[in-house]
Amino acid sequence: MDRLDAMSVLLAAVESGSLSKASRNLRLPLATVSRKVSELETHLKATLLVRSAKGLELTPAGRSYVASAKSILEQLNEAERAASGEYTEPKGDLVVTAPIMFGRLNVLPVVTSFLEAYPDVSVGLVMTDRVTHFLEDQVDVALRIGPLPDSSLIASRLGTVRHVVCASPGYLAANGAPSKPEDLARHRVISFQSISALSSWVFESAGSEITASFRSRLSVNTIDAAIDAALSGAGLVRAVSYQIADHVRAGRLALVLESFEPKPRPVHLVYDAQNRLPLKLRAFVDFVVPRMRQRLVDVALDSAASR
Repeated sequence: MDRLDAMSVLLAAVESGSLSKASRNLRLPLATVSRKVSELETHLKATLLVRSAKGLELTPAGRSYVASAKSILEQLNEAERAASGEYTEPKGDLVVTAPIMFGRLNVLPVVTSFLEAYPDVSVGLVMTDRVTHFLEDQVDVALRIGPLPDSSLIASRLGTVRHVVCASPGYLAANGAPSKPEDLARHRVISFQSISALSSWVFESAGSEITASFRSRLSVNTIDAAIDAALSGAGLVRAVSYQIADHVRAGRLALVLESFEPKPRPVHLVYDAQNRLPLKLRAFVDFVVPRMRQRLVDVALDSAASR
């Protein structure tokens, strides 16, 4: 039995809460995960895990062993990083995640510049709109939009983005601009709901939420398509400010209902700094943070409303 491997499997089971989840995260057959944990318990002559209705629970012996195993594996990872030179020069692989459109428009250009500056570092840029998990998805750095939950992760604030409503000048000239959220009921609205289904957008005014309902004649499933439809004059669309900044500055789209926008949403670069940072990660953070802050300034939209 490879005890280090068995320790890793045990920790994955404990952190994910079940053997089946650990199996998926580790990309190992469930039978293999179960066997490795059983072999470890046999070797130690102790029960480490108890299966209950709530999932996996550690026995007293299991809690003690897991704490020691985690420390051992962290020390081993540190030793391997030091031996490979990660603490003497930036090199190795980094996995970075970002929301799809934000990643394409803003993160990818900065990453390509980073690769030019650091030829010994490789980056895997995973663009996804789901929330990734650092351990399960083996992520080193994440770009997150919106409030962050409390955690042990380090977060560098990059700026904010706005949730805006806009339409083409041609549409507004023909149909007028809504002056309050309730006006959406008489406008053509491009939505992400089923055709003709009752939809709604939430706005804010004087610290209170306003829910405006409408029925959409055009529904799409990607923001790119929704923006294209708005550019063609099909109606009003709701987007994040960076997604339509170029179109607004060029006069192809115009903002409406600015005084009813929700509060701007924060953008953060998030990473795990529980242990000593490898130079590749420190170099990435130091390179990306000021450039992303500037990009968010560059794509910001001047608001006519009092923010």
